[in-house]
Amino acid sequence: VQLQASGGGLVQAGGSLRLSCTASGSIFSTNLMGWYRQAPGKSRDLVATITTGGYANYADSVKGRFTISRDNAENTIWLQMNNLKPEDTAVYYCEFDSPRIGQYWGQGTLVTVSS
Repeated sequence: VQLQASGGGLVQAGGSLRLSCTASGSIFSTNLMGWYRQAPGKSRDLVATITTGGYANYADSVKGRFTISRDNAENTIWLQMNNLKPEDTAVYYCEFDSPRIGQYWGQGTLVTVSS
């Protein structure tokens, strides 16, 4: 499985960005995709995940500001990030997880929020 992520950048506090990630390769129908982020000197933490059935899970810190969505036919997920805060600054990683083939990570995309 290969994951191609895009959409990071520099934005002012209060602004918005949209990340996308497309999975390719030997993908089976049942899987979980999502976003994690890692700030300098910190661990990689969950941001949001979504199942093929559309069930979404969010970190408390992003609830009400971020929305994850997916297109199963395109094996693509998006993360709409609104009202961004400086503490959202991190490298964001796309993740794919399937009970049949395991867990995969995409290359990170940097999100920088200036105050």
